[in-house]
Amino acid sequence: MSEDNKDFPTAVAAPEGDIVPLTLTMVGNLLAMSRQSPRKRVVQRLHKTLDAGTHRMFNALQPGTYIPPHRHLHPVKSETILVISGSVLFVRFTEDGGIADHTLLQPGTESFGVDVAPHVYHTYVALKPDTLIFEVKDGPFEKERDKDIPAWAPAEDAQEAEAYMLGMLKDLSERATAQADAAKAEAEGNAAGEKERDRNDEA
Repeated sequence: MSEDNKDFPTAVAAPEGDIVPLTLTMVGNLLAMSRQSPRKRVVQRLHKTLDAGTHRMFNALQPGTYIPPHRHLHPVKSETILVISGSVLFVRFTEDGGIADHTLLQPGTESFGVDVAPHVYHTYVALKPDTLIFEVKDGPFEKERDKDIPAWAPAEDAQEAEAYMLGMLKDLSERATAQADAAKAEAEGNAAGEKERDRNDEA
């Protein structure tokens, strides 16, 4: 990790009090911090201690932030995220590092969040500036054990991280293009079939 990354906070401590208002000011400040962060993301904790049984947090992300593919199996932890603003691509991986599938998550759409089982290798990709998610995960937090990062995924501070993420996005783009082409071809085929049936009916 670079010295810049070490000097910039990765998370903001939870506010004091038994009742904490969740305000536009709170998340606005967090998003502003994420724009300045070398990691391009910052967490606002709501849980008071790292030993808490349930961790609740806002996570502000900017495009280009790299969250290594990971799972939460050792120890077992479930994870839920809701997209509050912006756009997130959730990517699920196979055990050997292939892309199993992906889901576009956006507020106000059919898919606005995801609940992830502990054994699933996954990552999140911020697609729009000032993306904000609300995340709930089992505690406690131990940095060395929080994420199971497989050997095929570069660590966050690895030199290969940027190239890996760009390659992943290229792969996803090519898949999306192929799906769009297949859907277009199917639609054209259906249209041609209808025209042929119309001609036969007229004959």
